[in-house]
Amino acid sequence: MPGSGKSIVADAASSLGIPVVTMGDVVREEAKKRGMPINRESLAFLARELRRERGPSAIALSCVELIEARGYTVVLIDGLRSIFEYRTFKKHFKNVKLIYVHASPGTRYIRLRTRGRPDDPKNWYEFISRDLQEIRLGLPSLLYIADYVLINERKTIEDTFKEALLVIKKWLKHD
Repeated sequence: MPGSGKSIVADAASSLGIPVVTMGDVVREEAKKRGMPINRESLAFLARELRRERGPSAIALSCVELIEARGYTVVLIDGLRSIFEYRTFKKHFKNVKLIYVHASPGTRYIRLRTRGRPDDPKNWYEFISRDLQEIRLGLPSLLYIADYVLINERKTIEDTFKEALLVIKKWLKHD
């Protein structure tokens, strides 16, 4: 869910030289191409529109195209939202591992309010509305198929980073 700490996991991967493809950045880039404003409403609209045009895996398919074009053999994909996206990656890539990062709504709200991205919620109502969108997409179902669940609650950024680093290193060693 937004604000759970996914970017910390992405930073851990980057520190190991692993490229990171962020699904939200793919949507933001498409919005720029279409001349759309970068805000929560327009990005949510565009994500829905892309899924309507290309199916529920539209954003994942754009990521697959990007990954293949860049020739990545190992990559961290930040921001899966549904089982459809997960299946798309499983279909296109040999060895897919899923880390589900969890934090409570209160913790996530505080993080998002201090993060300051233009598409972050401005109040509790916007936060809950965004969470409901994520839930409708099926994001919580990823918890049940995750290879690792990272609970990012009452931890320092450094501790979360170290935990993510250990998990990623273990997977790299065994694959």
